[in-house]
Amino acid sequence: MNDIIIDAREIRKTLGKGAGEVQALRGVDLALRKGELTLLMGPSGSGKTTLLLILGCMLTPSAGRVTVCGTATSDADKEALARIRRDHIGFVFQSYHLFPTMTARQNVQLALDIRGHHGRDAARKSRDALALVGLDQKAKSLPDSLSGGEQQRVAIARAFVANPSVILADEPTSALDGDSGRAIMRILVDAAHKRDRAVLVVTHDPRIVSFADRIVRIEDGVLADEQADESERRRLPKAASWP
Repeated sequence: MNDIIIDAREIRKTLGKGAGEVQALRGVDLALRKGELTLLMGPSGSGKTTLLLILGCMLTPSAGRVTVCGTATSDADKEALARIRRDHIGFVFQSYHLFPTMTARQNVQLALDIRGHHGRDAARKSRDALALVGLDQKAKSLPDSLSGGEQQRVAIARAFVANPSVILADEPTSALDGDSGRAIMRILVDAAHKRDRAVLVVTHDPRIVSFADRIVRIEDGVLADEQADESERRRLPKAASWP
């Protein structure tokens, strides 16, 4: 069985025009496999988030080919891309993107509402997703009563609830303290290892390298190198400790 969930080949992306034109990505190849947590690391402006948005079908490449669960996205219109996102992809963002007037459960259930799933079954799935991230007692809480780590766990539950094939997380730990960051990464590791999802974490945070199955580095829009096992990981610059 083919375990590749997302396969990106020769991805190029040009941003801006004229004197402001930037080659954000310059021929990137990357495959995301089920059961594996991949870190995509690099400095600000290296192309990390641009690549994540292309892999998640939220941005179209200028050139190259992306395949999601066997479906090529190059000829897909906006409606088809939205369907691919709904069916296969869960997003986790640095800034949580929670609605402040909705409870934790309601924020999670939004991911089901946009897929046409409503009623008691959707409410049950939302509560189950919160329980999965350890927030079953916070289902009725509003975001402003939750800590940053708890808000991020709500965002992860929302990404999980529709059972996507891949989780794409953009800087999920950078605004969190040590305990919260470790809790978030353990949840994402479990999503990959126990639930057989492909997980990509885009980050510049060196504290989380020990959680990765694979580390891919990007610089100036090009993949620079990759570490895939413990012996290679030891040769990385020493990670800063969690506070």
